[in-house]
Amino acid sequence: MGPKTAELESALASHLGVKDFVLLNSGSNALYMAVHLLDIPADSGAEIILPAFTWVACANAILLSGHRPVFCDIDADTMNLNAEAVERVVGPRTAAIMPVHYAGLPAPVDDLVQFGVPIIEDAAHAIDSRSSGRACGTIGDIGIFSFDSVKNLATGEGGGLVARDKQKLEQARDLRLCGISRSGFDASQERDRWWEHEIREAFPKMTPSDLSAALGLAQLRKLNATQSRRAEIWRHYQRELSGISWIQCPSDVQAGDRHSYFTYCIRVKNGRRDKLAKYLLDQNIYTTLRFHPLHLSPVYDNKVSLPETEDLMRQALNLPLHPMLRNEDLERIIESIRKFPA
Repeated sequence: MGPKTAELESALASHLGVKDFVLLNSGSNALYMAVHLLDIPADSGAEIILPAFTWVACANAILLSGHRPVFCDIDADTMNLNAEAVERVVGPRTAAIMPVHYAGLPAPVDDLVQFGVPIIEDAAHAIDSRSSGRACGTIGDIGIFSFDSVKNLATGEGGGLVARDKQKLEQARDLRLCGISRSGFDASQERDRWWEHEIREAFPKMTPSDLSAALGLAQLRKLNATQSRRAEIWRHYQRELSGISWIQCPSDVQAGDRHSYFTYCIRVKNGRRDKLAKYLLDQNIYTTLRFHPLHLSPVYDNKVSLPETEDLMRQALNLPLHPMLRNEDLERIIESIRKFPA
């Protein structure tokens, strides 16, 4: 950590419209840090609600903190959780809710306030998303972001968080260097016994680097241009695929909100999703499914039925979407889908 780290933190805070941002070495560690900052006793039997349709790091952060992940279903159209799904699983042990802004489409965070528990927003896909004018990740109590190599803003590897409570941000800054309250670089400015330090709490190392921060600063300067290209690709997919009867296109953003267009996820309605994926792969078109439903993973031992999430597991397919995708590649993808013998 050094001056580039501080510069990127300031730039991201400005981009998100908040006073401070704490940079970390990954989005996964930002999730763990966020759960830790809630200060929930590890032996309390606390539960944290999250969608099953999300990345494994969300549930891992809860489990590794000594709490129980409780999975809820998602809205079939938005692929985000909603208040109705949360209401079905909320209970006396619920200590927090972790909504995910899937693909960068804003989740209804305001609707979750009624449950009276802290909200951790997973805005890993949503660095440029807005809900009613507010940056996603800044609406709940804590918001986390990811900057790995496939994200809209990439630093190679990295992440970070924001928080409504200034003290939580200060705590995160103290903890990220193995619980040491200041780095040797910062301490050396005092010119007196800078090698001495105070360990506030035993904690994993989550420090970012100035090398990654320098990449992030360059990426942030390009964000408007790369977001414009992502939006262009998204809209082209929407226009060209919406007329295909066996495809359900993803939901567009509501008026007044903003999408980050991290990925484009269709639903193949004729039971032939796997065949379509293999058909496209044979033509060197890579597709995937983000994500595998977590409630079906043995490690979580969460025996619930989540119909909408399980339908997604059978139907959903993410098509290529990134700023370097050429127009001719985009047209080849669309034409190949049209020719698929559905």
